[in-house]
Amino acid sequence: MKILNFGSLNNDYVYDVHHITMEGETQASLKRSVFCGGKGLNQSVALKRAGLDVVHAGAVGISDSDLLLNLLKDEAIETGYIIKKEMPTGHAIIQRDRLGSNNILLYGGANQAITQEDIDKTLANFEKNDVLFLQNEISEMNYLLNRAAEKEMVTVLNPSPITEALKQCDLNQVDYLILNEHEAFELCGENRDAVMQLKELQQQWPKAHIVLTLGDKGAYYQYQGIQFYQPAIKVNVVDTTAAGDTFTGFFMASILDGASPEKALLYAAKASAIAVTREGAAPSIPFAKEII
Repeated sequence: MKILNFGSLNNDYVYDVHHITMEGETQASLKRSVFCGGKGLNQSVALKRAGLDVVHAGAVGISDSDLLLNLLKDEAIETGYIIKKEMPTGHAIIQRDRLGSNNILLYGGANQAITQEDIDKTLANFEKNDVLFLQNEISEMNYLLNRAAEKEMVTVLNPSPITEALKQCDLNQVDYLILNEHEAFELCGENRDAVMQLKELQQQWPKAHIVLTLGDKGAYYQYQGIQFYQPAIKVNVVDTTAAGDTFTGFFMASILDGASPEKALLYAAKASAIAVTREGAAPSIPFAKEII
């Protein structure tokens, strides 16, 4: 079994602010930091630090991607399927307030220049029962889902951000759907009750194992009538960036290692609890030995 993460790579520009800037407001930031990020990169780092070998596929710009590629190489993550494009690398502008909460503005850049030909060249090297991780920060998502289904790969999707294009994708092809309460709201309509969201998600996509993360309110696992709940572990929050990606990586690493969903939820909760006590996206992700 091989693990392929076909996902985004971003340079993250993080601005510390007193509070998240409101519409029409101008405020001075307290500090700016630059980190490696992108949901794809974060999840690859989480999977690797959880103890799994992972191949990362995606796209970056030629002139502004060294920081990202060097980090992946330092983590011993294979980068042979990352394509360099004649355009800027994707980046994110992140506001982080004094309580560690954030909001994020994405610029797709090279992440949105992935072609069907790029996908075919990559997936030619993978086969039935290999695992494909996806997030909605790259182009040609529908094609990726269809090709993975044709090859009978196991597909793990974090549907973030929710877009109209994503809503047109056939998510019945997804084996593990891992999302937060805001994304569930976008998919379920007006329902904000977590238990009802789980019920609606399972009705829409009965094949999928559903993992619903609720921030400091914990997380649920739901699959064909089986449900587990894991409370969040209380810590002093510094930065919530990449907490969800950390949860996804460690939950799936535990599942792929043969753990029960209940044990995987606890493992992922511990990992994300450590992550939110640290600054940055990829730098905040813990190693398995820290959780143990």
